[in-house]
Amino acid sequence: MGRGATVAKFACRCGAVQGTVAEASPQAVNRVICYCDDCQAFAHHLGRPDLLDEHGGTDIIQVAPAMISFDAGREYIAGIRLSPNGLHRWYARCCNTPMGNTVGPSIPLVGTVAQVFHTNGQVADRLFGRPAGAIMAQYAIGAPEGASRRIGSRLMLSSIAKVIGWRLKGKAWPNPFFDRATKRPHYRVTVVPETERQRLRAFCGPTPRSFPRT
Repeated sequence: MGRGATVAKFACRCGAVQGTVAEASPQAVNRVICYCDDCQAFAHHLGRPDLLDEHGGTDIIQVAPAMISFDAGREYIAGIRLSPNGLHRWYARCCNTPMGNTVGPSIPLVGTVAQVFHTNGQVADRLFGRPAGAIMAQYAIGAPEGASRRIGSRLMLSSIAKVIGWRLKGKAWPNPFFDRATKRPHYRVTVVPETERQRLRAFCGPTPRSFPRT
């Protein structure tokens, strides 16, 4: 493990799904607040607006797939996509807790909500440091201080560097959500119907677009 790294435990709200993130440290991850309407829609679709901040932001910690291991509750994991080609958004069916967002097996990155690490006396800030920034503010509810309307170059470069580094270091596999041989999901994935996607629009920030993109 790297300097200051540790093993971080995570769990869904009811505790049925549990796991660990290896090599957890501020240097090993990216952490950002995302105000995009897709992340807001996902939380509201699950009935979990409690995971959003007052402006609709989601606190996301990005880790390598190989860093994540599920120790219990795999039978409760399922996935949705907000559009046929959108992100795979994984959650625990037992209590509708988000467990990770993935683009697909070709991109070695999993975005987890910070709240799942608030278990067993852990605090996300101590494990991973404070968020490096806030993005997609045009979809926020109100005007979050210091948030950017785009993904800034610094955050973008940091994310790209992490993904490349994880691939080179062999941390793309094993992937907790996809099979390495077939590249197919381990768990059932459904696509949210168009009518539901449009209903969710009312809960998100004020900037309209052809909804949802991801």
